[in-house]
Amino acid sequence: MYSLSTSSESVVEQVDDLLTMKVYFSEDLPGEYANNRRYLQDILEEYAALSDGNIRFEFFRPEDDQNIEQEAQKAGIMPVQMQVVDNDKLEVKRVLMGMVILYEDKKEVFPVIQTTTGLEYEITTRIKKLVEVNKPIVGIAQLAGQDGQSQNIQNVLRERYNVRLVSLADEVPLDVSVILMSGIADSLTLNENANLKGYLNRGGNLFLAQNRVKTNLQLQQAVVIQSDIFSLIEPFGLQINENLVTDRICGRVSVQQQMGPIRMNVPMEYPLLPIVRKFNTDEAIVAGLEQIQLVFASEIQPDSTEDDQVNFVPLLFTSEQSGEMRGNFNLSPDPQQNPFLRLFNQSGKILGARSERVDENGIISQVVLVGDSDFLLDQGGGMSRENHIFVMNSVDYLIGDRDLIALRSREITSRPLEETSDAAKKSWKWVNITLTSLLIVGFGLVRMRRQKSRSNVLEELYG
Repeated sequence: MYSLSTSSESVVEQVDDLLTMKVYFSEDLPGEYANNRRYLQDILEEYAALSDGNIRFEFFRPEDDQNIEQEAQKAGIMPVQMQVVDNDKLEVKRVLMGMVILYEDKKEVFPVIQTTTGLEYEITTRIKKLVEVNKPIVGIAQLAGQDGQSQNIQNVLRERYNVRLVSLADEVPLDVSVILMSGIADSLTLNENANLKGYLNRGGNLFLAQNRVKTNLQLQQAVVIQSDIFSLIEPFGLQINENLVTDRICGRVSVQQQMGPIRMNVPMEYPLLPIVRKFNTDEAIVAGLEQIQLVFASEIQPDSTEDDQVNFVPLLFTSEQSGEMRGNFNLSPDPQQNPFLRLFNQSGKILGARSERVDENGIISQVVLVGDSDFLLDQGGGMSRENHIFVMNSVDYLIGDRDLIALRSREITSRPLEETSDAAKKSWKWVNITLTSLLIVGFGLVRMRRQKSRSNVLEELYG
């Protein structure tokens, strides 16, 4: 539990100067927070032990010196109010639960440490941020006429990288390590196409979120996208089918239904919002992930004609109960009006993949493709923390910095239950009903038999 991962060990090895951790933590905290303090001390001892003396830590208690709280505030750690029981009385106390990491002339602050979940990842990430000299530059593609914001993804990326908006109307700067690009519904301009192609040809890396069908749920309309982006990724052995994938494991939408005299919004499962829980477990990008949420996703297929130059690796799959819409796109969320939402006769469709291409000059370029145009956008997949982790893992992989991939996935807190078939649910239901009843009846019979035996013994003694 307290042993550091190999990812943390790799980052600690990069610390070549004194790194100091100052922990400001009050005493006599309620049980959960007191356990956090013990966990923090144990894990910091691990960091210090691996650092060959380069990492040191010290705990400061505000109860020992009234100046400690003032020192903590100067470092960026503010006291928080907490209800505690002291001498059988409920009191509100000002407590400190923070930490500051100092390295050379830089610092990283943890204002409040309320949970141990993800704490190793946070500490290791901050250390890596401090010791890195030249942070990789991640570009967010800016295209003419493209709508939608990706502020959530950008904020997450800024924790590790320098994030820059990159206009594809101009030549991509040489120092951009990877470009993230949201889906488009039309062709690129001539300059955009030439600059993106040139970037990839010189060994660039691309994370592309793109489906093949433009949808409008409010109008319940859908049309196949015609764009040159599909021919641009064909040399990477990537093809996107002209379909929308459905899945039994899916998200929900609110649908107005008549409930007596009034109409109410009722949450309803919508198979066109597939939730991916099946991953290529051999791939570091998705190892440890539990689920990813997609919106109106299209299927990805490998192009076998590029086998000699391309290494195609699938990453995300639909469940064993999935299907597709093709040609006639009915977006109605009502399964009674939309038979496509009840047809799950396919399985294992690819919704995400990575591809590596080596040209005749030995130049390697890489693309990670997700079949969902809104995957990076705030109003789409950008709202999901699991999606953030997948994006961060992909960026780390594309730029060749894989120290944090395993550690980041290890800290995922979403643990959804596995889906069970209706037949299995029915079987377990009757097992629970009958087994419980049988246990109660059996217990009663055993007890009745023991009482009867005891009565017989008493009759023999005193009869």
